Amino acid sequence: MRRWIRESGDEMTLSGIDALTEKESGFGLEVPEDPRPVRERRSVSRGGMIWRRLKATPRFWIGTGVIVGLVLFATVGPLLTGYAFDDQDVLYLNYPPTTVHWFGTDTLGHDVLTQTMVGLQKSLIIGFIAGPLSTLLSALIGSFAGYVGGASDKVISWFIDLMLVLPTFFILILLYPFFNGSWVLMTFFLALTGWMIMAQVVRSQTRSLRERDFVKAARFMGFGPWTVVTRHIIPNVASLLIIDATLGIGAMILAETSLSFFGFGVQPPDVSLGTLLDDGQSAAVTRSWLFLAPAIIVVVLLLAINLVGDAVRDAVDPSSGNNRD
Repeated sequence: MRRWIRESGDEMTLSGIDALTEKESGFGLEVPEDPRPVRERRSVSRGGMIWRRLKATPRFWIGTGVIVGLVLFATVGPLLTGYAFDDQDVLYLNYPPTTVHWFGTDTLGHDVLTQTMVGLQKSLIIGFIAGPLSTLLSALIGSFAGYVGGASDKVISWFIDLMLVLPTFFILILLYPFFNGSWVLMTFFLALTGWMIMAQVVRSQTRSLRERDFVKAARFMGFGPWTVVTRHIIPNVASLLIIDATLGIGAMILAETSLSFFGFGVQPPDVSLGTLLDDGQSAAVTRSWLFLAPAIIVVVLLLAINLVGDAVRDAVDPSSGNNRD
């Protein structure tokens, strides 16, 4: 601008040049200023960036749509079938799918559609409680171990390593006498045996965060370990915890299904996807409708949860996605 004015021979004060630069564009048009503050225009929160990436990810919407549909199928469906899960229709014993019983009936005349809905409902409840609860335990234990350090950190690390060596499935089988027949106790035992790996990750992140200036400032201001961990440490590892909680739901549903399939989980008269698979596996060839309905539901549900979990992971860490969408 200044060079052009010097070469043209026109005289203009510096204030005039500045005014021209601020108010005029290349064609002499006045550019309206954005009324928002500069900080508001330029700052984007991490949560906002993650949500933008999620909205642009088809896998997230496909998985979420399937999960919402299955939740409605499990909660609203039993109210529309006209049968309770333990009702017996003696006129339709061991019938294949018909217009009366869309998924057929078992040897006792139970409506397989209603039982599948109720079994899915029980598995969803267990998964949606045990998964986030396990993540909460890993966040608290891992962050306190990493922040406090010293002997406490060594003891907790030793205990985590010991738990990781022991096979979780066999531990749950050994604990079966303590929650025999109670799916509520089984849910808490599932959470108590699934927090170790994420706790190691949180502990490692906490050991790095505790040397940051904002954590040191909070400590020097007199805040105790509980306040520092809950207000400064855990919020900074929240993205990892969200991923773990999402994928943990699917892992807990699979664990419950496996335990119930082998007879160490939900017990009659309650039903879950695992108990339905156990009841139908002996007749998977001759009466396939008894086995296929819960099997398909399990596969679709786990695939949908993994789609959402992968989408969340890629939104938090774009480098892990490799542009798959």
